Amino acid sequence: MLTGFIRNCFICFAAITIAACHNAQKTQTTGKNGWVSLFNGRDLNDWIVKIHHHEVGVNFGNTFRVEDGMIKVRYDQYGAYNDQFGHLYYKKPFSHYHLVVEYKFADEWKKDAPSYTLLNSGIMFHSQDPRTMPKEQNWPISIEYQLLAGLGDGQPRTTGNMCSPGTNIVYNGVLDTRHCINSTSKTISKDEWVRAELIVLGDSLITHIVNGDTVMRYSKPQIGGEVVSGHDPKMKPDGKILSSGFIALQSEGQPIDFRKVEIKELK
Repeated sequence: MLTGFIRNCFICFAAITIAACHNAQKTQTTGKNGWVSLFNGRDLNDWIVKIHHHEVGVNFGNTFRVEDGMIKVRYDQYGAYNDQFGHLYYKKPFSHYHLVVEYKFADEWKKDAPSYTLLNSGIMFHSQDPRTMPKEQNWPISIEYQLLAGLGDGQPRTTGNMCSPGTNIVYNGVLDTRHCINSTSKTISKDEWVRAELIVLGDSLITHIVNGDTVMRYSKPQIGGEVVSGHDPKMKPDGKILSSGFIALQSEGQPIDFRKVEIKELK
């Protein structure tokens, strides 16, 4: 009787210990209130690089690197820029989520990049899988949360805009085929850390937030439009609604630092 009691106590203790370890492991993985850091602060092992003129997985010129606990985009190992637009993709797609990215522009713009790329970068989402992109595809078929800073000329320059390489959206209730649509954000200084938030509800409502202010809403992201070239035609069935896809950080000639990339999946 005593032996059985001890055995049962041991089984209960073992079960409790395993459950506690499992919960502890889950907490470390998931984080507080369901938030997960997509960037581990050490390396880019969970990410996939695709740069124009290069095969997927080739991090030309060490464009994307980890230094000082941040993801940095740099061009110091380039020769000519040669429209080598790049994107760093997290390894799996998402559909319903709240994304937070903290960024700041850094260093000097690469002067032989296109002029519109000055103090310009982006967060791509609902993107095609980078492994479906041919070597000479310039941009991923995706939606872009555009990141801009003021040029110091006294003119307004909003950030948190929407751009649409190979896609369209429904804005103010109608299909809008403009490539970029400005948000209502304030102009941000190039030296300022910015908190960019994106709330994506599949193919329904999409919300852009800049430093806590909601600056844009739209819906029904879908394949269509121009800008993208060099792609496999099978990957661009115009009119197809996008309800999920990959998230990527952009490189297009302007050095930039990303110190936080966190996501909370929404049921």
